[in-house]
Amino acid sequence: METEFTLWQSLGGGVLIGAASVLLMATLGRIMGATGILAGLLSPEDAQDFKWRAAVLLGMISGPLAVMFVTGRLPEIQVPVSPLMLIIGGFIVGMGVTFGSGCTSGHGVCGMARLSSRSIVATLTFMLFTGVTVYVVRHVLGA
Repeated sequence: METEFTLWQSLGGGVLIGAASVLLMATLGRIMGATGILAGLLSPEDAQDFKWRAAVLLGMISGPLAVMFVTGRLPEIQVPVSPLMLIIGGFIVGMGVTFGSGCTSGHGVCGMARLSSRSIVATLTFMLFTGVTVYVVRHVLGA
């Protein structure tokens, strides 16, 4: 399997994520961690809390529709693993989010920008295990 490097799409996405994170912190004083936003949506503090969380989640979900509006087609998505592997991967990520007290967006984007030592360690851990996983899957297992 070969991974295509998409410079402009990646840069654009990173700029949008960074801008959204800064705006959320500046306007509501909240961290833009995706799993925290979703968890809070399931048990919001009040109606206002639910509204901003729902707006962020709808923005995340509507991304492919925005791409279709601009390009005339939905983005192509290739998932090179079975549904069972997706479920197992989701479970492992959920455990990591729980034990790591947050996800890559909360720690990697917001926490590191605040120079949080916990977030720096968490992000380094994410990146280390991502590299190890890719190496094992591609070079040891030959997938």
